[in-house]
Order: sequence, then C-alpha cells, then structure tokens
Amino acid sequence: MDVPIPVLFLLLALAPLSHSAVFLNIDCGSSKSFTSADNLKWVGDDSYVKNGESHGVVEISNSTPQEISTLRAFTTRNKNCYSIEAGKGEKVLVRARFYYGNYDKKSFPPTFDLQFDGNHWTSVETTADTTVFYEVIYVLKDDHTSICLAQTHPNQFPFISALEVRSIDAKMYTHVHSNYALFIKHTIAYGASKAIRYPDDPYDRYWTPEEEDNGYTAVKNDATSIKVEVPEKPPEAVLMNAVTSSSTTEPLILATKIGISSVPIYLIMYFSEVTQLDSGQQRSFVFCVDNDIASDPIVPTYGSVFELYLTNTTATPNTTFSLIATTDSTLPPLINAMELFYVAEQTDGTNSKDVEGLATLQSKFSVLKEWTGDPCLPSMFTWDWVNCSSDHVPRVTALYLNGYGLSGSLPDFSSLDALETMNLADNNLGGSIPTSLSKNKELNLVISGNSDLCSSSSNLCEKTKTKTSSGGTKKPSSASTNKKISELLSIIVGATILSFFVFF
Repeated sequence: MDVPIPVLFLLLALAPLSHSAVFLNIDCGSSKSFTSADNLKWVGDDSYVKNGESHGVVEISNSTPQEISTLRAFTTRNKNCYSIEAGKGEKVLVRARFYYGNYDKKSFPPTFDLQFDGNHWTSVETTADTTVFYEVIYVLKDDHTSICLAQTHPNQFPFISALEVRSIDAKMYTHVHSNYALFIKHTIAYGASKAIRYPDDPYDRYWTPEEEDNGYTAVKNDATSIKVEVPEKPPEAVLMNAVTSSSTTEPLILATKIGISSVPIYLIMYFSEVTQLDSGQQRSFVFCVDNDIASDPIVPTYGSVFELYLTNTTATPNTTFSLIATTDSTLPPLINAMELFYVAEQTDGTNSKDVEGLATLQSKFSVLKEWTGDPCLPSMFTWDWVNCSSDHVPRVTALYLNGYGLSGSLPDFSSLDALETMNLADNNLGGSIPTSLSKNKELNLVISGNSDLCSSSSNLCEKTKTKTSSGGTKKPSSASTNKKISELLSIIVGATILSFFVFF
C-alpha cells in the first residue's frame, strides 16, 4: 500500500565536520570549577545568573555526580534567568538537569516551568531522589540565549542543578525550518548496554538504551568501523548495536510513548547492517505509520549508515511506527538508533526597540540588571516592573519603577515609543526629564517623590500629580491582564511545520 501522508527521506549524504563554538557546562549553585570523570570541564554559575540562593543537597550518595550535588534555588520573582553568550544564528543543544535531594529539608519536590528566549519549554516535575533532565535544540535569534525558571505554584520554588549548552553543526537537523525548536523526546541507542554521550558523541547528545523489554533481539555490529556520512552525524558508538524482531513475519514496533493528545513530530532513524551477508541472505523492510507503508524498501549497508526521517506529520498516543520485512527478505527488520522530537515555532521575542530601551535603563540603574531574559514573554511571566501588549511581537506599554531606589539622571530611552504609563515615583532621581517623555502628551508619567526631578519642570509636576490620582502608580496585580494565557500550552502543540520533498 502506498501512502502519501508523511514526508519521508532516505539519505546518504556527506556533511563536513565542524567544531562546536560553544561547549559549556555550568554547575549551578557552585562557584568552583572542576573536571569530571568523563573529562568535561565544569564552571560555577556566578557569571551567568543575577539572583537565587546556592544550596547543597542533603540526600547524596557516593554515586551522585559532583555537578548535581549543588543547586541554585529561586525564592523571589516570577522568573529568573541564566544568560549565556553565543553567536547569533548559532544552533545549540541545551540540557537542563534537576536533582532535588531534599536540599530544603521539606521533602516536597517542586513543580515549575522551564523557558528559553521567551518560549515555554516544559513543566518541570522534580522527584525526591532521581535526576530529571530536559533537552531542546534551537537556533539563536540574538547573540545570547536565556534559560529561565518560572514559579507556577505557591511555595514551590524553582531550582536547577546543572545547565549544559553545546553548539551543533548548522547542517544538522535542517529538515525542519530553523524557526522551529526541537524538543527532544527520545534519543535511543538500540541494543546498547549503557548510555552513550561525550566523548563518543562530540556533540554530547545523550543516547540511552531502550527502557522497556519488548522481546526484541539485541545484536552487535561486527564491522571494525562504520562510515558515517549522513547530515545528523550519529556517533559510531550508537551504530555498533541494534535490535531485530524474532522473524520476518514479526514487525519491529518503535515505542515512542507520545504523551500529548496531538503533537507535531520530527523522527529520525538510523540503520547499519550488523554483519556481512552471504549471497543467500537479504535484509529488506519498509517503514510504516499506522500500518500504512510510508517508505521505499530499506536495505541497510554493512560498514555504513542509512538515515530515514519523517516530518510534516502530527502524532498522537495511538500513532504506531513500525518496520515490516518485505516479501523477499530472508532476515527480520533491524534498527540501530532513533531520535524523536516534538516541534514548535519559536517566538520572535519582544520588540527589539523596546529591548534596546530597557537595556539603556539597566545600564544606567544597576538595580535593574537583576532582571534578564525576555521582558514580555512568555506573557504570564513579564518582568516585575514591566507591562506589555498582547501583540505577536509584544511592545512594552508600561514601566512601574516606583520605589526601586533609582538615583541620578534619566537616560534617553526614546526607543520605548509604545509607552502609555511610566511610574517613577518615590525614587531619588534628578536632572532634566528626557524630551521623549516630557513632550509625550499621551503618556501617563508619574514622578512625584523625586524633588530634584520635579523642580526641573513645575508644570509637569502638577500634571503628574493629577494623573496619579487616576491610577497608574502601581503595576496591576495580574502581570498579563491583556495577554494571551494560552501561550504556556501552545508552544508544543498545534505548530505548523513546513513541507519538504523527497530525494533519493
């Protein structure tokens, strides 16, 4: 049966090796550097985050990796962010790890949100005694990336144990448009006895053995080396093992464990014949989606790797993926490795003019530098003193800086040209009010409590006192009264993915 539904590719293409521009391991909550047993250099997090408290975990064993024996917890603000420099347009893999270890002696592992560059990443559900981790691949839209933790439940404070950032080759994972983030669901090394990562994989992807016993047969590849010339560059180590079904009549079912009702996916499979076949042997099979054939016959080659990938499709928990032997095959289907991603479009972030204006304010007033990450997104997690519009690319519409201890003169931040309210009351500001503010008749400007600033324009002082009585002196209790609450869930469901074409 020929099925036109998913777009599928079978590739054997040469991709040049490139060296990672960023390979950073942050030991959160620590100020020390060390080199781990797997020869990874770890650094403390003081240079990457402006807030939070350092803690050591209470429940620890001799097998606990050093990098998760400490953590940083955040008990103030609705979100707190790590900021990491990298080149604009850089494609990165980010891994965040969390080990509760009863650090607060409350025996109550928290739940909270994880974000990157204004995008919702996932809801982190920590456990009492195990490490949980989450991974995502995306292309940077600026010269840095922000990884943020956001509180979503009262008295459940976000924390993080380790943060890892790796550049990957720009020619990897290009079957989906670069504006889409790839949320890693599975990276499986079939037949392997242990996890495979750096240094076997120079990009430090975390390949794990299949978790469940499905009755398939694990086989070892007897090739002395395997030529890897496919774009995604799977490490040779994951191709040295495989699994097969028991016979040509038994399909090999790929367990994907999709837990979302409907989600766009990106699936990559790798095949390498494990032994030199004689003239009477043939291994040939097809890839099927819901028992419908979705590929040409796959014939793995000994000593090299074939790559098959699927995109432009949406999967549910009931979607099945399988490998089924063709009628002329004398050997059962085989698979060496698989990667499965959920796919969602990235936000474009807050308007760049507003970001520039806020940066000017932060440069002038150091107390404001503690706020990092996207100021408006996700919409329920704006900066504490910022209000934003609900536009696709949000604008900053209000600043509530009353009582923040600001002193000195105001800088020119005229790029914040969508402001409707600005509350500067009860600080120690002086000097002249920037023209962009004083001449904006539509701006609700509140400057009472700054005697030196008021003295520069008594008329303006009277106007602001009048406007103050009509409101605008304090940020509304809801940080997103005019924002889209649905954004928290929409990041990993319902995305539109670009179509691709088949080449052989």
